[in-house]
Formats: sequence, C-alpha cells, structure tokens
Amino acid sequence: MLRQVRVADLYDSLRERLGLQLVTGESGLRHILYDATDLPRDHIIAGPLNYIHPTPIQVIGPTEKKYLSGLSPKEYLHALDRLFSANPAAIILTLKIAPTEDLLSRAEETETPVFTSTVRDNIVLDNLQYYASKFLTQKATLHGVFLEVLGSGVLITGHSAVGKSELALELITRGHTLVADDAPEFTRIAPDLVSGSCPPLLRELLEVRGLGILDIRAMFGDTAVKRSETLHLIIHLKRMKQSEIATMDRLQGPNRQRDVLGVEIPIITVPVAPGRNLAILVETAVRNHKLKRKGYNAQQMFIERQKKAIESDPQ
Repeated sequence: MLRQVRVADLYDSLRERLGLQLVTGESGLRHILYDATDLPRDHIIAGPLNYIHPTPIQVIGPTEKKYLSGLSPKEYLHALDRLFSANPAAIILTLKIAPTEDLLSRAEETETPVFTSTVRDNIVLDNLQYYASKFLTQKATLHGVFLEVLGSGVLITGHSAVGKSELALELITRGHTLVADDAPEFTRIAPDLVSGSCPPLLRELLEVRGLGILDIRAMFGDTAVKRSETLHLIIHLKRMKQSEIATMDRLQGPNRQRDVLGVEIPIITVPVAPGRNLAILVETAVRNHKLKRKGYNAQQMFIERQKKAIESDPQ
C-alpha cells in the first residue's frame, strides 16, 4: 500500500486531468510530498498562494497573478523570498499562466518543481485535495474475491479451498467483472460508501487451484476487469451438510451485517454443497438485494399475502 507520496506520483496521476506541464525543477519530483502515516486526515495538501500558512503545493491563479503583478520589483523579489522560504513541494500556475524568469530561477536553485495547468485554480485545488484524501483515509484489506456483479460490488468470502476463485471464474465467464483477487483493499470514500480496489501486484490476475495464475484481461478482454467498485454486498461461502441446510430459515434467510470501515454491509451466507449452482445463487442474491434497496421485500410481501389469506378464510 502506497503511504509516502512523491511529487512525481501526483504528477503522473493528475497530468492528463489537469493538463499539467513541468516547466522546471525536474530533480524535485523525487521529493516526498507527504507521508500519510504522519498526517491528520484533514490535512490540506494545496492552497492559493499563502505566506502565513503555506501548504505543500502553492497554487497561483489569476487572483494571485494580479497581486504579484501589482508589486514593485523589490516587493516582488521579497514575495518570492517568502514563498520559497517555506520550502514548497511544488508550485502550480493555473490557466497556463507563464512563470516569470525570477520565479523560474528561484525554483531551479531550490529544486522546486514548477507546473503550469490548463484548468482553473478551483478545479486544480479540488483535484489535489481529492488525490490526497485517497491516501489519508482509513483503509482495510479483506480476504476474498471482489467482483462487479450486475452493476453491484460483491465480495466473495469463505475459508480456504471453499471454491471462491472457481465461483469467481464462472461469474466472469457469465459476463461479470473482476476487481481484485485474494486481498482487495477497501477505502471509505463517503460516510456510507466503501470502495474496493486491487493492489498493483495482483491487478487483473486470478489464482485458481489446478490452473495456477490466470490473466483475466488477456483471456476475457478489457471488459472482464476494472480498477475499483463500491462494495454493496458480501457473499460468504460455507460448507454445509444437507442436514444443516435443512435447518436454515427458509422464509427470511440470513439478515446479517458486517462492519467495513464503519459502514454496515449486508452479508449473505450461501451453503456450499453438491448440486448447488453457486453462480446463479450469487446473481439471484444481487438481484434480490437491489430490490430490497428499492423498498421491495419478497419475504414481507409473502407474509402479508399469507395474513390476508388467513383473514379472508371463511372458517
């Protein structure tokens, strides 16, 4: 898991989105922008030009340009002294504002990367802060296979050798999508949303006993894999004897929840036994979960129907 973020990491991630172009200070790309293990979750990574409370990335937009342009040559040099004395990790000029020769000279001396961006300063600031929040938020790694099934993020869990990977492979052949195998990483991205992704080392790969490591993208195409998905449902596979299955509640089914980073995620236990088509059961569980989220509950409907039938019985 990436915990230290360099200026180069941010540049690579946001280059296209923000139209970033490195003007000078290439040697400073290696510098650590911040260490997520040492910072509070509300850390501000970037802000408009500010000498009193400087942020790691100083953003110069039209307002800051107007201010600097109105200074006398002596005052401008003093402003640059204050700017670079704070040791900024990088400087970004928005809307293709051209840096002055004095600014470039100071940046070269201090190995400070200077970028120009094609977009407005508020868009730059929003994207920088969102980028930082991905590394400052709480994360959790859960054992299982994470897929997108019928548009919903489904984590398949269970003991070793219960058949998680085989089930995932069957679901992929049925048109569903692999997000992560074995150790998906989850991040809380909103008060009620948890998003899962795959560590780079395992991305697009699926291990199946007897077949080894499979490259899902190479075998099934680009649409068979995706980088991330919101977690909606957990399917827990459990080996059961027929006698145990017979004792399960046939009307309501299991209604449990699992706390994932403070968000309650519904968990459904699916018995693993000979003759059960697990792929169809998973698809059906997802469809039923979607109906419940829309307010429709088949079990409750059946109970009400049964109640009406009893009340209308002439006996």
